[in-house]
Amino acid sequence: PAKDSRQNLCKIGMAEFQEKLRLQHETSMHAELEKLLMTAKGTEQEISRKDFEGFKKIFHRFLQVKGPSINWEKINKPPEDLIRPYDKIKAQGLPDSVAASLNKLVVVKLNGGLGTSMGCKGPKSVISVRNENTFLDLTVHQIEHLNKTFNVDVPLVLMNSFNTDEDTKKILQKYTHHRVHIHTFNQSRYPRINKESLLPVAKDLGMHGDQADVWYPPGHGDIYASFYNSGLLDKLIAEGKEYIFVSNIDNLGATVDLFILNHLMSQPKDKRCEFVMEVTDKTRADVKGGTLIQYDDKLRLLEIAQVPKAHVDEFKSVTKFKIFNTNNLWISLGAIKRLQEQNAMDLEIIVNPKTLDGGLNVIQLETAVGAAIKAFDNALGVNVPRSRFLPVKTSSDLLLVMSNLYSLDAGSLTMSKKREFPSTPHVKLGSSFTKVQDFLTRFESIPDMLELDHLTVSGDVTFGKNVSLKGTVIIIANHGDRIDIPAGAVLENKIVSGNLRILDH
Repeated sequence: PAKDSRQNLCKIGMAEFQEKLRLQHETSMHAELEKLLMTAKGTEQEISRKDFEGFKKIFHRFLQVKGPSINWEKINKPPEDLIRPYDKIKAQGLPDSVAASLNKLVVVKLNGGLGTSMGCKGPKSVISVRNENTFLDLTVHQIEHLNKTFNVDVPLVLMNSFNTDEDTKKILQKYTHHRVHIHTFNQSRYPRINKESLLPVAKDLGMHGDQADVWYPPGHGDIYASFYNSGLLDKLIAEGKEYIFVSNIDNLGATVDLFILNHLMSQPKDKRCEFVMEVTDKTRADVKGGTLIQYDDKLRLLEIAQVPKAHVDEFKSVTKFKIFNTNNLWISLGAIKRLQEQNAMDLEIIVNPKTLDGGLNVIQLETAVGAAIKAFDNALGVNVPRSRFLPVKTSSDLLLVMSNLYSLDAGSLTMSKKREFPSTPHVKLGSSFTKVQDFLTRFESIPDMLELDHLTVSGDVTFGKNVSLKGTVIIIANHGDRIDIPAGAVLENKIVSGNLRILDH
């Protein structure tokens, strides 16, 4: 017993020490944030103060979190009625007029990312992806087509970050005469935290010179607070809007789906779904994607970052967790307002470690938009076809969407009817293709890929005009060698190696 009481005293002593340390970190952080605010005046100070209020909340929760936020034993598979097959929702059909429902919808695109991973400057949304059209062009064309076809007013809202806001606003001028009302609001700007001292790295609120990389946009989970703070949420509610359809701007499959919208709007008011997450079946390429689980009698998004190390392989299993989150979300505007005002979101924190150019280790605290699903009433997952998930993250994805696998109609890409099976080919282009500019110079024209299953290209390889790729094609140029695939070549189940021998696969 004496030993037990000594251990308990130790535990109490440790807990008190940790609590003191936490309070000390929090007090120091608040003091530093106040110092930063003193370096600005007027509107800048006002905006930063709002941002810092959000940052204080997330920092407070970060200091309190001990270990993983998930107890693995409590995870259950969601009940079948909470993950609806898309076909069942489609089978409900559409009413004679969908205009009334469309007039209650707002399309929101997450537009905070830069094109740096693809070797481009500026917002990712202005990279050309098809017939000289950028991600933003395609989005505007889609919504304009809806507005004209059904004589409605579906507005487009872009959530920018401080990285993309200025450039995006300049580009928006070209859509002045399109039949789409476009609004923008900015994500919050949070200070990066020194990993050792747990204090901000920033010396003032400026963003130039050596201050350029001391700030960050805190992930798309920030949409709720920044949308609310911008005043745009209230404005849209006042205009009679009820739902937003949120998606990543680089997901070319995320178009407005009339069947899902009708399903939302046809429910009795007191039973309305406040949150629908589109999920789709996992393939081996999606093993890291977040999945839906049942946890404490609520639907919940489980991200790989929350999984205890011992269970990561289980999480990646395609058999246990069969679906993943596409980040196409349908959310009630009224519910966002209610939950924001009640401070009731409580999104899981993603701790993202970074190393700045000078070698300083920092952390940034982020949240994910889908993690809020547990806070909404009558939340639902809808298992949609894979075609609604067509993200362009790399030049390999770009090759697919530029090819004849897809046809373009009113800003929407659809799989060509000439393709005999619905799955997309697996494409892996090597590092010589990473930058969009390099990628474009390596193709005189985009190959015919209608019958392609798998393509791997590595090394210094170029493609002539009118090349056809079928089955499995592997092209590997050894270091120092170059392979030019001649114009008109048809490669079917072939391996092309460093000395240009073409072998049957």
